[in-house]
Amino acid sequence: MARIPINIVTGGIKQDDIIIGIDLGTTNSLVAFMDKSTGLPRALADTEGYTIVPSILHHLPQGGWVVGNAAKGHLITEPQNTIYSVKRLLGRSYQDLDNHTFAYKIINDDTESLVKIQVGEKFYSPIELSAEILKELKSRAEHYLKTEVKKAVITVPAYFNDTQRQATRDAGKLAGLDVLRIVSEPTAAALAYDNDASKADGKNIAVYDLGGGTFDISILSLQNGIFEVLSTNGNTYLGGDDLDKALVNYWSELYHIQTENAYEFQELRLLAEEAKKQLSSNDSASFNYNIQNKNIALEITRQKFEELILPIIEKTIACCKNAVTDSHIKISDIAEVVMVGGSTRVPVVKQMVQKYYSSSKMMDSINPDEVVALGAAVQADILSGNRKDLLLIDVTPLSLGLETLGGLMDTLIPRNSKIPNRIGRQYTTSVDGQSGIIINVYQGERDLVEQNRKLGQVELKGIPPMPAGLPKVEVVFTLNADGILKVTASELRSGVKQEVEMTPQYGLTDAQVEQMLLDSFTHAKEDVDTRLLIEAQTSAKQLVYTTEVFLQKHGTFLNPEEITQTQNVIDELKNVYNNSDRNIIQQITEKLNETTAPFAHRVMDVAIAEAMKGKKL
Repeated sequence: MARIPINIVTGGIKQDDIIIGIDLGTTNSLVAFMDKSTGLPRALADTEGYTIVPSILHHLPQGGWVVGNAAKGHLITEPQNTIYSVKRLLGRSYQDLDNHTFAYKIINDDTESLVKIQVGEKFYSPIELSAEILKELKSRAEHYLKTEVKKAVITVPAYFNDTQRQATRDAGKLAGLDVLRIVSEPTAAALAYDNDASKADGKNIAVYDLGGGTFDISILSLQNGIFEVLSTNGNTYLGGDDLDKALVNYWSELYHIQTENAYEFQELRLLAEEAKKQLSSNDSASFNYNIQNKNIALEITRQKFEELILPIIEKTIACCKNAVTDSHIKISDIAEVVMVGGSTRVPVVKQMVQKYYSSSKMMDSINPDEVVALGAAVQADILSGNRKDLLLIDVTPLSLGLETLGGLMDTLIPRNSKIPNRIGRQYTTSVDGQSGIIINVYQGERDLVEQNRKLGQVELKGIPPMPAGLPKVEVVFTLNADGILKVTASELRSGVKQEVEMTPQYGLTDAQVEQMLLDSFTHAKEDVDTRLLIEAQTSAKQLVYTTEVFLQKHGTFLNPEEITQTQNVIDELKNVYNNSDRNIIQQITEKLNETTAPFAHRVMDVAIAEAMKGKKL
């Protein structure tokens, strides 16, 4: 077999390397590059002149995916096989999702593992699906530039946490791209507007970014070509999708529409999206909606739509206020407000932003759908060495710290700290003769670690036995330019040391991604399939064990029919432990989850009722 040299982890940048800028969006994605003939960033279009690639994937019956406009037409005809808004799921577990509504099936395995999406009889992670969108963008760039493209800058919402940034980087690697930098979307937008920023004499800029699935607000200071992010705030689960959802809920209630059917829900969602667009230039919108052999005339006025979405926009303004407070400047010191994201075309959004930043100039001359990709291309040009007049100084959106006694969060790097960043702190032991320490690392703003996001842990072994309080353990957090954390722990008296990059427990390691890429090059899928099969078998065995324990402890709360039904599915799952088709194992695993869910909730209700006996509220 031919040996293919591959290294996706390291590698220098040659002067003539082409580095593309990618905006991987919730609703739409784009790719851009720096046009040397004009010295300006340029979004790349398809053969029909469209720069936007809808972030939609459709799974073909024969296998494989189509992406973009080719997939969009299947949203209504095959909603269960057509994936949209996958960015909202990137780096998240099912437990992270808040009142989600999708036309396709998301698996609830009641764990903190990466959320899975079921299409037909197969299961996919958001990382795999995002990689398909990135492959489409990579292909477009290669077609236009007539050369292979291997390097990219990818943008993410400023408020993406470490887990979500890692997931984005994994998706890039899976698409065959060396991701040189993860850049915050608002910062990229500011770069696009001030491509000639070296001539600026100093100003403060607010970037208001309301995309399809996320919202960010960042405040930057621009001085002599240096972009310094002063603060950032936002919500990675709030965006244009929520404006659509508000209208869907209104129509559903007003016209007594039941949207449990995926086809009917999808059609109503798309009509709501179209209404939002029409109301940006019209006072009203109306549509015919066919459901269950009935034709419903849907209507909405701009006034009513604005009333529906006002609470959502007010949430973004609250984030704006927090960002101003954290920036330690006055709102009157902000010279410009850059408007980013398709949802900023909604008139009431512009009105409320202008009202809050009353003394600032509104900047919306660049297409709000393209501005982030254009800024990513500018950053790519900086990394290639072509631009030496610009410097980008970003911040981390969330605090980073570790667990101390009592489950408290000890913050080492506070939110809005400049990156890259490095800080260390010394700790000691609380037990005599302690020979090992587990350091749990968290991200978040709460005082208790249980209310924050666990990123991982560092285990320091081999410490010589000493009395409590004598060991000197130094913990160092190093945050790189992508906002990804590395933790080093060392016992200073003995020299014992351990270093760990905080790859999320449900992310992909570099080794896993490299192996998957190599498999795709050599068509040797067996190794990856084996790993995925083992994971499915392990999950199935764990579920059988926990279910059997549940039946032993709480069997009295179940009727004989439920016990028999559950035991039958357990036996069915045991029979496929050694099956070579992981999708069959996952299907029956999901079947057991669905079977046990109703009486698991019942037992919980009984336990709560018992606990509340004699209590008064």
